[in-house]
Amino acid sequence: MPKTIDYQKIFRLDYLHRQGITGAGVSVAILDTGAYPHEDLKHLLYFRDYINHASDYYDDSGHGTHVAGIIGSSKLGAAPNCNLIILKVLNQLGEGKTSNVLQAIDWVIAHKKVYNIRIINISIGTISKRSSSYHPLLQAVERAWDNGIVVVTAAGNHGPGAYSVTTPGISHKVITVGASDDRLRTHFSRAYSGRGPTISCVRKPDVVAPGSNILSCLNRQNGYIEKSGTSMSTPFVSGILALLLSQNPELTPKQVKLLLYETSLDLGVEKNQQGWGLINPRGLLGV
Repeated sequence: MPKTIDYQKIFRLDYLHRQGITGAGVSVAILDTGAYPHEDLKHLLYFRDYINHASDYYDDSGHGTHVAGIIGSSKLGAAPNCNLIILKVLNQLGEGKTSNVLQAIDWVIAHKKVYNIRIINISIGTISKRSSSYHPLLQAVERAWDNGIVVVTAAGNHGPGAYSVTTPGISHKVITVGASDDRLRTHFSRAYSGRGPTISCVRKPDVVAPGSNILSCLNRQNGYIEKSGTSMSTPFVSGILALLLSQNPELTPKQVKLLLYETSLDLGVEKNQQGWGLINPRGLLGV
């Protein structure tokens, strides 16, 4: 049986914020549907639209705004003072071209020093039967990783069967995030979090985080909305890692991943469901 976890005790992020651990100075690139300039998103640093080539912040879907809020909202975000780089690669329906995602990743690599981009958040994915040796999206995220950028990506919502982790989450290098609470009542009619192994026999996800009924920013009227999915688990991890990197800027992606391995909490379920376990923010930061 899964262990009972006291989420309130573990995720006392307000305690970390009061200690001055807020993600200040670290930039997170969000590849998604854009972002509405919500009043809680006080650190929107850069916007580029690969879909409609607009110049001002917008989000015609709502998905990207929700993700951005989980990372960096001043009221609800894990890292309320981190900078947000918004790269719109998906349209109103959450659809996009691989070529646009590849361009966005290449832009991040080229501009990482200019904006101190330490993390790429990819709360999107696709089912693919191609291995990491051939899929261009996998090659791109691994190139970003090798260039010193922590890539955090979703396990996808095609679980609970095996081999259901989406691309680029099947990469052996990047940090793949599943939902720790995917059996809660949501709009999904099943336990949804993608499970490993991958077709290359890599155990995935790497870690899990809360993903069901998560409250974050709405893409209009400065309101709020609940959404569920590994799309919500992923930015939670990205925000926590922004806290970590703001305190320990010398860490490499490999070292960040090792710290997750050492500090995550075993939930007592199968490894291809939880990876190393539930992310443990205070354990990760040593406070």
